[in-house]
Amino acid sequence: MDTFVQQIINGLVLGSMYALVALGYTMVYGIISLINFAHGEVLMVGAMVSWTVATAFQDAGIAAPGWVILLISMVAAIIVCSALNYTIEKVAYRPLRNAPRLAPLITAMGMSLLLQTLAMIIWKPNPKPYPQLIPAEIFFLWEDGPVITLTQVLILVTTAVVLAGLLYLVNKTKLGRAMRATAENPRVAGLMGVRPDHIISATFIIGAALAAIAGIMWAANYGTLQHSMGFMPGLKAFTAAVFGGIGNLTGAMVGGVLLGLIEAIGAGYLGDLTGGLFGSHYVEIFAFLVLILVLTLRPSGLMGERVADRA
Repeated sequence: MDTFVQQIINGLVLGSMYALVALGYTMVYGIISLINFAHGEVLMVGAMVSWTVATAFQDAGIAAPGWVILLISMVAAIIVCSALNYTIEKVAYRPLRNAPRLAPLITAMGMSLLLQTLAMIIWKPNPKPYPQLIPAEIFFLWEDGPVITLTQVLILVTTAVVLAGLLYLVNKTKLGRAMRATAENPRVAGLMGVRPDHIISATFIIGAALAAIAGIMWAANYGTLQHSMGFMPGLKAFTAAVFGGIGNLTGAMVGGVLLGLIEAIGAGYLGDLTGGLFGSHYVEIFAFLVLILVLTLRPSGLMGERVADRA
């Protein structure tokens, strides 16, 4: 039971980070039916910017609480990632909006490789330790039972607050209504006073902010980062979005959490069941096995693709 509960905790933490990135995928797809494969690299840039700001504080000898440095670095990461994603949409995707779907897809892959290369040049290819800005406190759920760290608690709380805020934004605000109208029919929305280009740019900016937060969470939880760190989380988050139902916000959240739980439980138990043949070293296969099963049995995802209300 202790092992099972521990894997559930690990899975919820991992799934929370997947869910934040998957929301960025599904919002963009819900608006313009584009899979932004550079989204994982936006996560990486957010983590790198946060690391740069945090280390600058330490190198300058500025005595500030860790949570203050973390908050400042998060704001800086969100600003940089938002500006980056806005530029990517305007320069790389907007000119191809009416082109055949293969063109923006290839462009997205090219942007992913470009961002990785630029990050390698700017921040160097060697892995970097992320500063310990949050106290390394460990909480036992019960005596000698499963544990959860303060960092993991903050990840779960932050994810819940961000997801609740996003749902409120999409369902209860003027911007959210404009996003839903643009997703349904951009031309008609334009006739009703909505500016589709502005709404699409806002969607990319919101997705970038979510990716930046997820990148900082990833670096803080695992304690290391490098230029290629965004590829696998981005790919798994895309899997989570498809798993839950691409274009569906609730589906992206459910898919991310379920994928994290599947990976954690699979890595914790499959090694024992297979005599060590499979285990934590093969954790990546679970995401793609889930993707294959979902696409085979239910191509629209668990929650189903929403056609008219996908933002």
